[in-house]
Amino acid sequence: MLICKVIKPLVSTNRIPDFEHKHLQVVLDGSTQKVAVDAVGCIPGDWVICVGSSAAREAAGSKSYPSDLTIVGIIDHWDPEAAKAPAPGAPPASAGGTK
Repeated sequence: MLICKVIKPLVSTNRIPDFEHKHLQVVLDGSTQKVAVDAVGCIPGDWVICVGSSAAREAAGSKSYPSDLTIVGIIDHWDPEAAKAPAPGAPPASAGGTK
């Protein structure tokens, strides 16, 4: 699973029939933009949980669905800066190894 940020909707009017009426979203995975099927109804600015591979196809509605990234959840609270901070009492990242 990936944690991504929704950037904007992607509108594609010429699509294969298997895409049906599913919405597509541009998401940011680190510094990489990707397209994900929106299975939950998120909006730009939301932090979301995405799944890939066969899990993405099944989450989008069918194992035959043509998706390799699907949004499966909206995160209620996520502070990406807090995830980068070291745990309290942990040695600094620049500290040397053990002897």
